[in-house]
Amino acid sequence: MSTGNFLYGVAMLLFLIGFYTVLARPSLIKKIIGINIMETSVFLFLISVGSRRGGSAPIILSGVKDYVNPLPQVVVLMAMVIAVGTTALALSMAVKIFESSGAGERRG
Repeated sequence: MSTGNFLYGVAMLLFLIGFYTVLARPSLIKKIIGINIMETSVFLFLISVGSRRGGSAPIILSGVKDYVNPLPQVVVLMAMVIAVGTTALALSMAVKIFESSGAGERRG
């Protein structure tokens, strides 16, 4: 099993763990954690798609013919910044919901 296939499997497993957490857990905070796990699996998948064994940084040098694609790395970096912002917003909204109504968890 190659490293790329292993990373694809790990990304799929992480996504399924996060998806199960979102569906099965009643707590709003746990649902947010599940969404973060799903985001992390997508980041891992995109990074593993952009990697190449024996690839070099995309700087033009003599004798180098195999380059790594930098676009997935840029997309993941931007997505990480967006994920931190949305997580902070979701957590602040969850705190406000809990403070105003005490309904942080679903019962029954």
